[in-house]
Amino acid sequence: MSQVHEFAHLLDDAARHGRAVPQIDPKGELSLAEAYAIQSASMELRVARGERRVGVKMGFTSRAKMVQMGINDVIWGRLSSGMQVEEGTPVKFARFVHPRVEPELAFVLKKPLAGEVTAAEALAAVEAVAPALEIIDSRYQDFKFSPPDVIADNASSSGYVIGAWSDPHQDFSNLGLTMSVDGRVVQVGSTAAILGHPLRSLVAAARLSAAAGEPLQAGWVVMAGGATPAEWVKPGQYISIEMERLGSAGFHVGE
Repeated sequence: MSQVHEFAHLLDDAARHGRAVPQIDPKGELSLAEAYAIQSASMELRVARGERRVGVKMGFTSRAKMVQMGINDVIWGRLSSGMQVEEGTPVKFARFVHPRVEPELAFVLKKPLAGEVTAAEALAAVEAVAPALEIIDSRYQDFKFSPPDVIADNASSSGYVIGAWSDPHQDFSNLGLTMSVDGRVVQVGSTAAILGHPLRSLVAAARLSAAAGEPLQAGWVVMAGGATPAEWVKPGQYISIEMERLGSAGFHVGE
């Protein structure tokens, strides 16, 4: 078994069983290309078990986060059907290792979108937008990781919840939002925190996924990236997002 597939199996097992594993790149020797190869192989294991590819998620979508992590571009991860969380269905806390949650804007596409596209071309491919929450979960022991570690670990993607879809032909560049835990507001932000405009995240998703030979497809969801810092997830909580004009979404956390 190659090192790529060895690490892919390690991280896939960690995600399946909610079990922490050691860093795979403690000395910072993995290239970003190798990290994405591990991520791809890990997603192939999910698909082999019957899950479907349903989209992508974007990460490090703020300049401050890029600087903090020592990289100069956003990162991306792959979404599968097994990651989707339906509102009203409790999420088992035991399936996670270090779960946190971020408020986001989600896109769903009505046609493929690939390569170097403009913001106008990206918008023309959008069927609808919605408020969303992403559950992110590093599978590494002691919450220690390098950028390649994060990428290999599917950009920490673990689950996502999407609210009602809305017409994308409205200004969603600077929508106010709050994230609450058990009805108490814990984060306040705006969609403008996502690269200055969420469409820039979609443009980046089209570029990066096409470069990997997996262009965005009609019906796929694109999670644009966190609009505020993440909050830790704990058993028994109800976590929700309220977004200006677009509505709300939320989920319960079980044991």
